[in-house]
Amino acid sequence: MSSEEIIVPEDAIIFCDELVKIYLSDELKVMALQGLDLTVKKGELMAIIGKSGSGKSTLLNMIGGLETPTTGHIFVNGKELSLLKEKDMVKYRKSEVGFVWQNSARNLFPYMKVVENVMTPMYFGRMSQKKRRERAMELLTKVGMDKHADKFPGQLSGGEQQRVGIAVALANSPSILLADEPTGAVDTKTSNMIFDVFRKLNRELGITIIIVTHDMRLANMVDRTVMISDGKISTEKIRRETLTDDAIAGFSTDREDETAHEEYSVLDKAHRIQLTDDVLERAGIDTNRVRVEVVDGKVIIQKE
Repeated sequence: MSSEEIIVPEDAIIFCDELVKIYLSDELKVMALQGLDLTVKKGELMAIIGKSGSGKSTLLNMIGGLETPTTGHIFVNGKELSLLKEKDMVKYRKSEVGFVWQNSARNLFPYMKVVENVMTPMYFGRMSQKKRRERAMELLTKVGMDKHADKFPGQLSGGEQQRVGIAVALANSPSILLADEPTGAVDTKTSNMIFDVFRKLNRELGITIIIVTHDMRLANMVDRTVMISDGKISTEKIRRETLTDDAIAGFSTDREDETAHEEYSVLDKAHRIQLTDDVLERAGIDTNRVRVEVVDGKVIIQKE
């Protein structure tokens, strides 16, 4: 199917159509994505979860313009990324997406002060030195790090470095913020603080935020959680209620039971669904054949 025949939903900031990614390693083919479909609406705060090797980071890198699909199409802000010329792709990575990595060393230059780190991405634009510093201080204030502006990254804790990394990612006012395991190297309290920053930025700036995470507490606090299994979307969890500011401020390890999500299995274009290991175990299904019936308008799946 050509890109001209693909209809991208009007409210989609990201639209993935049958994405396939194959890596060649020692003459072996490894399929990281196997026909993945995904639509992300503007302003969503969502998480992507899945086992190691499921394709989470590959998908994030494709959205960020760091990798291209072997086949399939990915549109961001109405543009098909694989059709962009190199200079346009460089511009896209600089201005339309921001990255926050788990390893703060990838986010910050250790020999620069905090404020200088945030200013660095702006040097490619036409902003004056004064305006760059003002913008950097504004962002540091948003992430609660303005009082540390003249420190070096080595003088900060891991959580503080991560918050500065978020400010760096926002320097050029991207419409999408991508975070790869942003709380993977910090404790629970710090993880909560980092999530509070993401939630605040999502609400105040309307920025679309996608977080790849193994942290189920964080995944349970976003509005939508997508699970990738074997290179495809298998299930989604959608929040039924909107969290209040007080609820967010009270986020802790004992708030998991208070979350209110609906879980859905995802049909692909061939009308197939993936059942997770947990669902199969709870249903007592341990074979590759099941009986499917429709009873009173409901689909019933039973073991033989």
